[in-house]
Amino acid sequence: MKNHKMYNLLSFCLVCSCFFVSSCSDEFLDKSPKAELTIDSFFQNGTQAVEATNGIYSHLRSFNVHVFSYIGLTDIASDDADKGSVPGDAAFLQDINDFTFDAGNNAVVGVWGGYFQGIFRANQVITNVPDIDMDEDLKQRVIGEARFLRAYFYFFLVRAYGDLPLVDRPLQPNEYFQPRLPQEQIYDFIVADLEFAVQNLPAKSEYPDTELGRATSGAAQGLLAKVYLFRDDFQNAFNQAQEVINSGEYALFGDYEALFREEGEHSSESLFEVSAVALEQGGGGHQFNEVQGIRGNPNNGWGFNSPSDDLVNAYEPGDPRRDATIIFNGQTLPTGQVVMADPNMGPDARFSKKAWVPQIPPGGFGNSGANIRLLRYADVLLIAAEAANEIGNSTQALNYLNQVRERARGGDSSILPDVTTTDQSNLRNAIYQERRVELAMEQHRYFDLVRTGQAQQVFADLGITWVPGKHEVFPIPQAEIDISGGAITQNPNY
Repeated sequence: MKNHKMYNLLSFCLVCSCFFVSSCSDEFLDKSPKAELTIDSFFQNGTQAVEATNGIYSHLRSFNVHVFSYIGLTDIASDDADKGSVPGDAAFLQDINDFTFDAGNNAVVGVWGGYFQGIFRANQVITNVPDIDMDEDLKQRVIGEARFLRAYFYFFLVRAYGDLPLVDRPLQPNEYFQPRLPQEQIYDFIVADLEFAVQNLPAKSEYPDTELGRATSGAAQGLLAKVYLFRDDFQNAFNQAQEVINSGEYALFGDYEALFREEGEHSSESLFEVSAVALEQGGGGHQFNEVQGIRGNPNNGWGFNSPSDDLVNAYEPGDPRRDATIIFNGQTLPTGQVVMADPNMGPDARFSKKAWVPQIPPGGFGNSGANIRLLRYADVLLIAAEAANEIGNSTQALNYLNQVRERARGGDSSILPDVTTTDQSNLRNAIYQERRVELAMEQHRYFDLVRTGQAQQVFADLGITWVPGKHEVFPIPQAEIDISGGAITQNPNY
């Protein structure tokens, strides 16, 4: 059922009409406007507060947030994927793949701009909604949604770039060039936003179906658990993950492969995902699936983000998640089509099955209505498992780890046996491995490699030079440094 996704698009159109009023008819060009809507005059009532908040959600579908540059700095940068497509196409992504990028790389520049634009939208709501005379419960909810989304944007940015300008309000022209603050201060800011969201957002079950896709208290707790994991604060990571697990709001979806099809959208496993809808007139979809789609026959995409040899070999024998994650050249799809990749991609071309859509959306694959999964319950279970192991609770760690493996084996007792080791180091490695295969091609792997200290060795084994003290983060876009007049500085060794 896709009708529940309509709120994002319709409200976003209203926001656009308020903030970007224009006319294509010459007869209006010489007439003075009878009224002028600005950001200051827009925030007048509860309806407009919700519309502006929906405008933040719509930004999640933007090209520089969850499409081309996004897969570059996550999957393609990792050992899970190669650039894909044909040689020479989008060479800047090959530079990401090979760690030869610089501060002018298109992916580096695109993500920075896209995510800070999201922060701008969130700050407009957070700053302007408190002064509106409206229902107080709704007011706190939309502010909570905006603070959750601001935290989400900043969490990606701080992992990608390290120290950052902290923009907590709409800036005046003389404030535009903010210096970078240490990443620990950014993390403190993210935690504060998420704690507010936990206290002020409804649980998932408290939203009607027409509002599915909005941030929830469970989503905020799940993201907060992940933030603490990235800070090596394992006790708090465990505590927050436990809150999600014990809430009764979430459960593993029975069919791993179906989880990434339409029937898996907003399922029991979904904490947070980007809602999309493919309308005839466009405006509600995105290109996330198109850029990763099969290039060749059936021709439904550009062929980027190709699962790597290393990922193929990472799965245990018989693990169904391999074939639920990877489309191989020559295989027959569930639609009955036989994959014949563009010959220029080579005979071993592969594609992400998690990004595959069976039907052509209205307007083509560039108008995908498939939701983009950002935070799943399986991720929370593995956060809880890792944190439990680090604080010396191997019993709980094994429980959560083996829940994920049990779902994956789908009742086949001959594969994926329960992990039984209680040795902390061995169990840690087992959890790292499970995170890789469970979350493969979902844009988690690169940040996990850096966080866990595995990156240098992993890339050395692949013949790639990954430089400690440099590649933990990407460079700050050179254009941002230049235009700031030195207020923004570069990361070391770039």
